[in-house]
Amino acid sequence: MLRSLFAAISGLRVNQTMIDVTGNNIANANTAGYKSSQTVFQDTLSQAISGASAPGAQGAGRGGTNPIQVGLGVQLASTTTSFTQGSTQLTNNPTDMMINGDGFFVTKSGNETLYTRAGAFRFDAAGNLTAPNGNIVQGYVPGPGAEGEAPVDITIADIVTSDADNPMTSYSVGQDGVITGKFSDGTQRPLGQVAVANFANPAGLEKVGGTSFRPSTNSGEAQVGSPGSGRRGTLTAGSLEMSNVDLAQEFTNLIIAQRGFQANSRVITTSDQVLEELVNIKR
Repeated sequence: MLRSLFAAISGLRVNQTMIDVTGNNIANANTAGYKSSQTVFQDTLSQAISGASAPGAQGAGRGGTNPIQVGLGVQLASTTTSFTQGSTQLTNNPTDMMINGDGFFVTKSGNETLYTRAGAFRFDAAGNLTAPNGNIVQGYVPGPGAEGEAPVDITIADIVTSDADNPMTSYSVGQDGVITGKFSDGTQRPLGQVAVANFANPAGLEKVGGTSFRPSTNSGEAQVGSPGSGRRGTLTAGSLEMSNVDLAQEFTNLIIAQRGFQANSRVITTSDQVLEELVNIKR
């Protein structure tokens, strides 16, 4: 059977995958905190027709020859995630937060710790600071040395119940992630601090849905700390980081993938015509 037939089939598969990835990026163009993905192709093994020879190997006065190889198609090398900064959307909601620079919000989903760039947070009925999917945002309780401890759930339930005679009237979030409560007597005090995590290789993180990520063996362990420390970015309250999808680039990628699919389809058609002629040599 013709090698071109199977090489073209592999081309159909990877270009279809490129269309799938591009379509997902376009679908999430307005998803807060979404990070776009790109496909990377690589060739497969090549069939060697003849090997290389050194100069003089075939007798005096003969030059060297290069190997003769025929490629056997293409395969998907990887899908890489781009962590470039998304655009800023002003919401004026004090619990909406965005990270300026590197880092991820730390959230808890049951017993699993997940990481996200989407900062559309709200306080639930129990006073927990939560993401839209119900994951609880992690951070530090007020006090010296708190950052050196393991992050805990950020909650204001105790503050609300213990200060019935001096209720909290409002709150704000600083660039360092500290949530400051303002009370009816004019006093202010910290309620908690949002934690931010960073990774040696963010591209190695695994997408788990809900614009969340989990660490993998190639991402490195999470380096958790306060915003603005180390290589962690600072926070901006009242704003959200939108998707970093570039629609112009995505539609260009869609055209490239479509043409690649069409070209490989043409190779299959041509290979089929060659086989038909071969079968019809003797009629």
